[in-house]
Amino acid sequence: MVSPSVVHWFRLDLRIHDNLALRNAINEAENRKHILRPIYVIDPEVKNRIGKNRLRFLIQSLQNLDTNLRKLNTRLYIIKGMATVSLPKVFENWNVKYLSVQVDIDPEYVAQDEVIEKFCEENDIFVVKRVQHTVYDVQGILKKNNGSVPLTYQKFLSLVRDQQVRECIELNKKLSDCCKPEDIESNDYDIPSLEELGIEESCLIECKYQGGETEALNRLNMYMAKKQWVCAFEKPNTSPNSLEPSTTVLSPYISHGCLSAKLFYHKLKQVECGNRHSEPPVSLMGQLMWREFYYTAGAGTKNFDKMVGNSVCTQIPWKKNDAYLQAWAEGKTGYPFVDAIMRQLRQEGWIHHLARHMVACFLTRGDLWVSWEDGAKVFEDLLLDYDWSLNAGNWMWLSASAFFYKYFRVYSPVAFGKKTDKEGMYIRKYVSELKKYPTEFIYEPWKAPKSVQTAAGCTIGVDYPKRIVDHDKIHKENMQKMSAAYKLNKEKKSLKRPRSD
Repeated sequence: MVSPSVVHWFRLDLRIHDNLALRNAINEAENRKHILRPIYVIDPEVKNRIGKNRLRFLIQSLQNLDTNLRKLNTRLYIIKGMATVSLPKVFENWNVKYLSVQVDIDPEYVAQDEVIEKFCEENDIFVVKRVQHTVYDVQGILKKNNGSVPLTYQKFLSLVRDQQVRECIELNKKLSDCCKPEDIESNDYDIPSLEELGIEESCLIECKYQGGETEALNRLNMYMAKKQWVCAFEKPNTSPNSLEPSTTVLSPYISHGCLSAKLFYHKLKQVECGNRHSEPPVSLMGQLMWREFYYTAGAGTKNFDKMVGNSVCTQIPWKKNDAYLQAWAEGKTGYPFVDAIMRQLRQEGWIHHLARHMVACFLTRGDLWVSWEDGAKVFEDLLLDYDWSLNAGNWMWLSASAFFYKYFRVYSPVAFGKKTDKEGMYIRKYVSELKKYPTEFIYEPWKAPKSVQTAAGCTIGVDYPKRIVDHDKIHKENMQKMSAAYKLNKEKKSLKRPRSD
């Protein structure tokens, strides 16, 4: 008979440190002398669902996780296929008695959990779920707010102000030999290479952000050592177009769970303690709290990643325009600052948060009048730090569909970039066609005389696109559309309110 097994199912918790669900599984295996099998499920079609850079980051993170698990006398088992189909078979073959997993709010994971938990209930498999992808228990926050979503950042902060954050969990001991899997050296469950998943790594640019827990902790410690920088940090004063990141770039590690959000929280608290420091929303702690805010909103809102059926989202009559969407996604709008941002995103998988503001506003209410849902799907494909709740929440904010309603505050695709990069060095790096353009035309190449264009080796409309719209004109028209949409939504809400008589 197959020896009983305890399984920890890794998802968005690709780490050993501060992993309460993993520690529960280890304790259960030790106490019952069962085999411990940590797993991760990969659908072979994953290459069609996420971008190449994020897939590389994921594979690197899994490889690092496997290395760290082997130090504990176990390994990572990769299960190939759809979780709802593959896991019941695996659980039967392994004689699984106990399953630990983290709590997630992404609808994809919620739907999976319902199927897996039903199977476990029918087959006497005990399931333990732990909240460990966020600093706070978002369901607890919603309960504290009488079941309602806090619609402002300040309201959210008031709800968590007195909340205690548990200390981080460490795993320092090896698993005993009796819990060590007998097939620990089997190749049947190895992490697939990018080539096996249909991705030619040679087609990717040099990796700028190495995935994995080890790199996450190194990066965290490097930045936390800069105490003065941390205490003085204010997001609006960082540069969206610096040639090297002006922020920590810890977001990909937190989104994949290579870095515990609670550990980041406690490290920030240690640095801030006794020192004068910036405050939320602009501080580093403030950035972490934005993440918690959007997780809470996402957990409490049906259809949070859609406009229709989303109770917090203003209904706006966006236009379907595939040509506009493609030009924007490929960095070919004719606005160099916008194009540089989108090309950096496509090449490296990461862009500054304020750069995201710029291109999201440009695609939606600012210039192209394309739905935020279409933009969110492009970000889902390209971002290393894609996160379901943050992606939807930020896109609603930037399109002035929810949480932020000053739709008349529009980013200029010319003036905004000039604030922090007058010479256009960022544009010259990512929009190489324009690298020889004089500084006076680098943000507005369509204004360059033909002689200048010829001398720079880039003719507008031939070597680089003409601008897709006239920003100065179109953003005013779009403001009128936003005003009309707001007015219509207000009227519809007033009609739904019960009459007092």
